[in-house]
Amino acid sequence: MPKLTLEDLEEIREKTKKTTMLRGDSEFRAKITVHMGTCGIAAGARGIMAALMEEIEAQDITEILLTNSGCAGLCSKEPMLTVEIKGQAPVKYVELTGAKTKEILEKHVLGGKIVEKYALGIGSEKTDY
Repeated sequence: MPKLTLEDLEEIREKTKKTTMLRGDSEFRAKITVHMGTCGIAAGARGIMAALMEEIEAQDITEILLTNSGCAGLCSKEPMLTVEIKGQAPVKYVELTGAKTKEILEKHVLGGKIVEKYALGIGSEKTDY
C-alpha cells in the first residue's frame, strides 16, 4: 500500500469538510452534532441521539443533517450537542435530556430562537473554516 503524502491528507480533509460543513449549496439548512465520545455515551448521548432520530422521523424533517462526533472536551457537561444553522454561528448545548433536546429542536433548529438556558456558548472553537 502506498504511503500517504501531506497533499493526499489535505485532499482527504477538503473532501471530508465539504461533506460535513454547511455550505451555501448544501441541501441541509441545519446540522445537529451529538457529541458521542466515551464520556458522552456514559452520560446519555445515545438517548439524546435516539430522541432526535425519533423526533426527526416523526415530523418527517428532511432539511436537517443529524450526525455525531467524538468528545468535545467538556466531559462534566455531557451529554452535549452542537446546532449549526446555515449562515449563523454554531451553538453548543450541554447537560441534556431527551426533553431538553426536543425543546432545542423545536425552538432553535425549527423555530430559529436559541434556547439560552441550555446553551454553553455561541461560536466555533476553530477559525480555519
